[in-house]
Amino acid sequence: MPTFFSSSPGFTARRLAPLAAALALAACSKNDIAIAPPAVPDAVVFTVPGLYPEGLQYDATGGRFLVGSQTAGALGAVADDGTYSVFADDASLVSTIGLYFDAPRNRVLVAVSDPGYNKQRTTAATLRKLARLAIFNRDNGQLVRTVDLGGLRPNYATHFANDAAVDGQGNIYVTDSFAPLIYKIDAQGTATVFLEDARLAAPAGAFGLNGIVYHPDGYLLVAKSDAGALYKVPLSNPAGFTVVNTTGLNLSAIDGLRLQDNNTLQAVTNAQAKVYRLTSADGWATATLGGTFATPPQYPTSIALRPGADGYVLYSNLNALQANAQPPVSQFTIARLRFQ
Repeated sequence: MPTFFSSSPGFTARRLAPLAAALALAACSKNDIAIAPPAVPDAVVFTVPGLYPEGLQYDATGGRFLVGSQTAGALGAVADDGTYSVFADDASLVSTIGLYFDAPRNRVLVAVSDPGYNKQRTTAATLRKLARLAIFNRDNGQLVRTVDLGGLRPNYATHFANDAAVDGQGNIYVTDSFAPLIYKIDAQGTATVFLEDARLAAPAGAFGLNGIVYHPDGYLLVAKSDAGALYKVPLSNPAGFTVVNTTGLNLSAIDGLRLQDNNTLQAVTNAQAKVYRLTSADGWATATLGGTFATPPQYPTSIALRPGADGYVLYSNLNALQANAQPPVSQFTIARLRFQ
């Protein structure tokens, strides 16, 4: 058997001392070097003719954006170099609207509706009547389940599932733009009507309830497009919802929302082609302007938060789709927010 250490006095200490010093120096040097965070792009441009995505999320683990499509229904993955690939697809995806990446539960939530733009999947039974939630596995894009929502209130002539949020217990909340409803899906997949109130209704053909986020203090913040309003809805008493006082702000056509932190909310206004940064010092009883980001007139819809940036906004070009522009738009942009 070979001898690794001599038994002579002082040998071990003499041999190990330089090694210990070298290790200490290496550790010190490593700690002294500032490691720059990964660079984030100013914009990601991807080309898929006629895709018309509305929803946007960022998957930090996968290093990709996720986008939906009003015309194809499929969920797509977009890399920073603009490469687009299909992440998930299913016949139940007529038009994919709002997306939510629920990282703690490894799932992607998709609000599904039928505005009539997916010619392969629209039907008379679903046209402007569909409100559905689809849940996918984040890792492999497999469909976990779909949940019918519009069927909870068949008395309304039209439905449109628009956006989703998740509370701390994993309950999902979904807005309906054509009916004055917010749905709730619990951890077991059971759907109920969380809030129904005539004050949340919109005129026929107009979009009412839209973007939604969960605030960790126990309430939802919900956008209403036609009114340019923001609502605070307590989870413990949804019927006691209140209007956030935004006096002096024009939030008409408010669409997607993202909570940057507990006191900062990002809000897209699609027809205005502008993203607002709102701040509150009183638990969202009131909100004031903290900055704006102007976009091209390409109908911005959704915001995704991403490490290393204030966030990104999707230019959906849905105005071109609604106008039946020919040829269809082929390039779409995910732009980094830089508030002024």
